[in-house]
Amino acid sequence: MRSFVVGLLVGVLLLMGGVYYYFASGMAPAAAADSPMPFEKKLASKSLDVHIEKANVPSPPIPANEENFLAGAKVYMEQCAGCHGLPDQPPPTISDKMYPNAPLLFKGKGVTDDPPQESYWKAENGIRLTGMPSFKDTLNDTQLWQVALLVAHANEISDSVKKALLPPEPPANMPAPAMVPPKG
Repeated sequence: MRSFVVGLLVGVLLLMGGVYYYFASGMAPAAAADSPMPFEKKLASKSLDVHIEKANVPSPPIPANEENFLAGAKVYMEQCAGCHGLPDQPPPTISDKMYPNAPLLFKGKGVTDDPPQESYWKAENGIRLTGMPSFKDTLNDTQLWQVALLVAHANEISDSVKKALLPPEPPANMPAPAMVPPKG
């Protein structure tokens, strides 16, 4: 029995040493463009799902209506569009330069198949190692819910909300930059 315990401890120590060497030697992927480690996506996704489930976020305290979608669109334009994109627009340059890629919330299904509570939790808490920051110190609770409702209902928003999500028009009468003659 004693040799079994010693063998088990040696095996565990070798495994831990191997994992440490994998990371300490630089063999583990570190760049955003590197392919993921084995089981990385599955383990990270599972952990995130369990955290959200354990948080037991209540139902939205505000209705999913035009007023809240418009308010959510304003917040989304200021805080989210730079990574997650806008309806009927090309993706932001940064969206596919992150690992994992920032999901485009107005392309395809986005997060319309997720309950608003899930998007609320992600916006409030952020997601480690993804580039998704926590907005709990930036946005108030109502703003977080307005954005969560907006993206949860992205496939059914009205034209007025879509209009609020258009990129700003460049000024029409912008003066041409002054030309400085070259020295010499």
